[in-house]
Amino acid sequence: MSEIRITKDNFQNEVLNSNVPVLVDFWASWCGPCRMLGPTVSEIAEENPDIKVGKVNVDEEPELAAMFGIASIPTVVVFNDGKAVNGTVGAVPKGELMALVNGARRTAAASADTGECGPNGCSVAGHRAKIG
Repeated sequence: MSEIRITKDNFQNEVLNSNVPVLVDFWASWCGPCRMLGPTVSEIAEENPDIKVGKVNVDEEPELAAMFGIASIPTVVVFNDGKAVNGTVGAVPKGELMALVNGARRTAAASADTGECGPNGCSVAGHRAKIG
């Protein structure tokens, strides 16, 4: 699956209402580390059809960046069941991003089985998420 351009207009539908985990990359075109991380995010999108991968350009969508207190980019946030469950800041290796995704997958499986939040909780590393 290819990456989805996330905007304030489609955020609710594509991210919060998604029935699969969603990895969201907050980035900007002028950001060197963002450009370094971009191909890795694209690979994850292509190699993992069971999740959604979205990109938020913080210059074009400042409201979304503010909603999550994004102060540094790139920031990657993983959502599951409409909640931010994992996140990281900086150009991190693919393995680290996949660990975040896999944590969300476990959370999704636990939620499907028990209806409870998984072992990763509902917080984003490094900043607070305010949803809804």
